[in-house]
Amino acid sequence: MPEHVARYSLIPAGYSRADLIMLPESHFGGALHWMRGRVRKAVARDRRVESHVLRLSRLLWPWPEARLVGVVLLLVLLDYLTTVIALQTRGEETVYERGIMAGWALEVGGLGWLFLIDAAAVATLCLLAVGVRHVFHKLGFGGFARAGFVVLLWPYGVVALAAVVNNLVLAVAA
Repeated sequence: MPEHVARYSLIPAGYSRADLIMLPESHFGGALHWMRGRVRKAVARDRRVESHVLRLSRLLWPWPEARLVGVVLLLVLLDYLTTVIALQTRGEETVYERGIMAGWALEVGGLGWLFLIDAAAVATLCLLAVGVRHVFHKLGFGGFARAGFVVLLWPYGVVALAAVVNNLVLAVAA
C-alpha cells in the first residue's frame, strides 16, 4: 500500500477491511483522536461565525423572539380573515387560494377546513422553530439558536403579510 494512503486511512497498516472486526480497540485510538480533533476544529470555526449569524438575525428581527411568534400568528389570522372577505366580496369564481393545501381545504371542507389547515401549518412551523432553538441552545450555540428561530418564522410572516395585502386589494377592487 502506498505510504500516503496508509497515513490517511482509518485502517491500520497491514490489515484489510475484513480484519477490522478482529482488531482490539487500541488500534482505533489514533483514528478516534483524529476525529475528536476534527470536531474541535469545527466547533471553533462555528464559534467564530456565531456572532455574525446572531447579528444577521437581529438585523432581520430586532425584537424578542416571542414577539415574532405573535406577529406571525396575527398575520395568519389576518390572512384568513381577508381571504374570507375577498371570497365573499368577489365570489369563488374570481378569487381562489393559490396554496395547494389551502385550495384543497376550501374544496373539501370550506372555510372551516381552511382555518384548520392554516392553524396546523403555523403550529407545526412554530414547534419546529422552537425545537431548532432548543437544540442549538443545548449545544451551546445561542446565536445559532436565535438565527434558526428567526429564519424559520420570518419568511412565513413576510409571505403572510403579502397574502393579506393581496386579499385586501382583491376585496377593495370588487
